[in-house]
Amino acid sequence: MNQSLNLILVGRKKRHRRFILVTVLLAVIAFALCCTMLMLGNTIYPVSDVISVLLGEKVRGASFAISNIRLPRMVAGVFAGFAFGVSGYVFQTMLRNPLANPNVIGITAGSSAAAVFCILVLHASNVFVSIASVIGGLATVLIIFLLSKGSSFSIGRLILIGIGIQAMLNAVISYLLIIGKEHDVPTAMRWLSGSLNGAKMENLFPLIIIVLIFAPVIIILGKQLEMLELGEQTATSLGINTDKTRLVLIISSVLIIALATATTGPIAFIAFLSGPIAKRLVGVGFSSIIPAGLVGIILVLASDLVGQFAFEARYPVGVITGILGAPYLILLLIQLNRKEAL
Repeated sequence: MNQSLNLILVGRKKRHRRFILVTVLLAVIAFALCCTMLMLGNTIYPVSDVISVLLGEKVRGASFAISNIRLPRMVAGVFAGFAFGVSGYVFQTMLRNPLANPNVIGITAGSSAAAVFCILVLHASNVFVSIASVIGGLATVLIIFLLSKGSSFSIGRLILIGIGIQAMLNAVISYLLIIGKEHDVPTAMRWLSGSLNGAKMENLFPLIIIVLIFAPVIIILGKQLEMLELGEQTATSLGINTDKTRLVLIISSVLIIALATATTGPIAFIAFLSGPIAKRLVGVGFSSIIPAGLVGIILVLASDLVGQFAFEARYPVGVITGILGAPYLILLLIQLNRKEAL
């Protein structure tokens, strides 16, 4: 008995060390990418100049570029990447399906449709676009859950309905682009591609505040989230109020991803890729919420650097993440089909 207990404790310590090591490494990589984004551009500034500007000193030629262009772009990438990564992980874990992420089941499309309507039809301000994006995301998730409820909750039914809602909302977005005024369409198209271009600090505060409020809520509920992955009956037997926990997780996740979508546009596949990558790195035994958020940051910042400097033309971050994510989606679908065949 004591030997078995010792083996369990040793295994848990190994998993805990792995979790800490992976989280620290991801944080270091994310920090390095943040520094790189502040240094690189049309002019490469040394670390000393970057630090001086961040401390409030005036550095000729560097202050404007770093404070007004590079810093807002980096902050937008950090908070949006973390929001997409965490939200994707929550939905994939809670619904026990790697396809059940906000991009695939239509939540991001709901936020996008509301934002594009505000941009093209109402010509609204950024603040109003953010509010409409949140309302659109919440309304979409409510409709999906109501339609998929039936006599009993079904994950498969939810995913299918979500995919249908997404297709319908994408059609709405296409219609809005057709009827939109010619000078407004490029703005909407640039936003839809997912981009950090034109980020301004004054427009980032809603996203920063929402992430700082609701991301800790999700992290605190990390253990309950892992129990939900075991199934409804198991989670209930372990003392989890499944309905209340699921409601809090859904609202928190939709809020942060809707604000991220309103700020940067629907950056493709970040919510889809971050969770599986984090789980593969961390392993079992511990919640991968924070690692998933860090992976989201790394994917956004690294993809933005690639889009800006790896090619002759400059591409929005969403184009690069779309290129990375599409093969993974195809591979995942093939794997799921093989499992069903077996």
